[in-house]
Amino acid sequence: MLAVKSGKQVEFSPAAMDRAREIISRYPDGKQKSALLPLLHLVQDEFGNWLSVDSMDYIARLLHIQPIEVYEVATFYSMYNMQPVGRFLLEICHTGPCEIRGAEELISTLQNKLLIKVGETSADGMFTLKRVECLAACGYAPMLQCGMHYHEFLDSEEKIDRLLNDLRSKATQNN
Repeated sequence: MLAVKSGKQVEFSPAAMDRAREIISRYPDGKQKSALLPLLHLVQDEFGNWLSVDSMDYIARLLHIQPIEVYEVATFYSMYNMQPVGRFLLEICHTGPCEIRGAEELISTLQNKLLIKVGETSADGMFTLKRVECLAACGYAPMLQCGMHYHEFLDSEEKIDRLLNDLRSKATQNN
């Protein structure tokens, strides 16, 4: 599902625009579309950890490509968010090894503790649950990724409580 178009003008900050130009300059003339993935990361970082239609259209204009070329890439990869997400995006691996070692129980526990379903954000805007494909940590299942960090062996309610409390604590320290 694609995000809603707001009609709001999207522009990078000067620092992000410098970074975008540097990324685009890595590729030869006529091959700037190769910069699409890193630019999607940059726009997602710049505008609240998700990709609005307006922000994807902005990338299309920067790369001189059609918006559909951006949409089809952005919607293919789970690392791009098509809707606003909470402060902490909890990406739970649900492929075979994680399923065998308790991914569904992890998801169920998180849903019950946060009072949300997969794809939803908690009422306080703190957490969003997302199922993703293999995170390449099969030996540490069940696990989830939050930002750049893996949280592994989440096979008990105590471990899940500790993780959620640590994240809440981190949020209050950064405010």
